[in-house]
Amino acid sequence: MPARTCRRIILRDRPVAGITATTFATRTVPRPEPADGEALIEVFWLGIDATQRTWLNPGPTYTRPVDIGAVMRGSGVGRVVESRNPDLPEGQWVYGELGWQEYTLARTSGLFGVNPVPPGIEPRHMLTVFGVSGLTAYIGVNEVLRVAAGDSVLVTGAAGSVGSFAGQIARLAGARVIGTAGSARKTGWVRDTAGFDACLNYRTDDIPAGLREFAPEGLTAVFDNIGGVLLEQALDNLAVHARIALCGSISSGYTAGGYGTGPANYMQLAFRRARMEGFLFFDHPESFPAALARLAGWVSAGELHWAEDIVDGLENAPVALQRLFDGANLGKQLVRVRPAE
Repeated sequence: MPARTCRRIILRDRPVAGITATTFATRTVPRPEPADGEALIEVFWLGIDATQRTWLNPGPTYTRPVDIGAVMRGSGVGRVVESRNPDLPEGQWVYGELGWQEYTLARTSGLFGVNPVPPGIEPRHMLTVFGVSGLTAYIGVNEVLRVAAGDSVLVTGAAGSVGSFAGQIARLAGARVIGTAGSARKTGWVRDTAGFDACLNYRTDDIPAGLREFAPEGLTAVFDNIGGVLLEQALDNLAVHARIALCGSISSGYTAGGYGTGPANYMQLAFRRARMEGFLFFDHPESFPAALARLAGWVSAGELHWAEDIVDGLENAPVALQRLFDGANLGKQLVRVRPAE
């Protein structure tokens, strides 16, 4: 039987810079009870994404901020333990926006709500290859950059969940791919496991020289997760008519002070007649069926690889989020709220 209480992580104070011990608080409340049409979900896994840091700031971005005192929003995977909804029977695994809590109430909510995990899929993979990470990478590479054979592609943040998928998908399209990461362990994983053609350590390597050596005629496509200096270095090494997809600017820390400054060398876009475009995966729902089918095919064929960085305990979700900005994670940052039975 499920517990009679429910722990929740709420936003207590909006952080100015990094997440601190006072940013969040743990609250224990009575376990919610499902009404007609609802199901009670026991949360097992949380997906942690850098964009969640932007939701802690007072101003809106592509979505509204999390309110002070509210449960922290976030993707998750759980199992139905009580149900008054025939579409969500007891025992059904589900995924969607479950929040940082042990239990939540849900209805079947359509494309962007809470939905059943498809048969035969490991539930937590809905937070990685079949979730935000895989779909963002696929949309960025195929819809925004339109990578094809012969392209020379740079992926910044290549050891992260999105970046690692983006580079692999670009290689499957026939491109040559170079990544950047922040440690020897990460650059080795990007080359040896994710299968990039090359990977540079932005802390120790000469990035401009490495990019020139990799693509003497210039980079034809850039998938940028980092922003800042790395984006400027990429713009200085563009081919004519290059394409840049802006996925993130994690180097800024996504703090209340802003999301980074514009590249000082932005005129390289004009000189190289290049295109730079920001995107969000959920603006392309018409592409989801094809994307998921392709991703599933690559997974089945053993052509996609990913890492999971797991932190145990709901109470450690804030630490897990800060790990992304400290560069501590390799691959997808997950929180195991409780072990599966």
